[in-house]
Amino acid sequence: MHERDRYDDSDLADEIQRARRTTRLGWAAIAGTTWLLAMAVVALIALTLVVAVAIAYSTAAMD
Repeated sequence: MHERDRYDDSDLADEIQRARRTTRLGWAAIAGTTWLLAMAVVALIALTLVVAVAIAYSTAAMD
């Protein structure tokens, strides 16, 4: 059986690197989701303004 050196930190360094990659991936997912939600809100506001202008125009055209 192979006995490792008691100061061997290679496994720890690998775990730290994997944790950093996972953290970056997580933050990228959060940023992407936030961006998509912000674009959806902007699109909803634009649609609401278009509908409001259309209603105002049709109301003015009736008079």
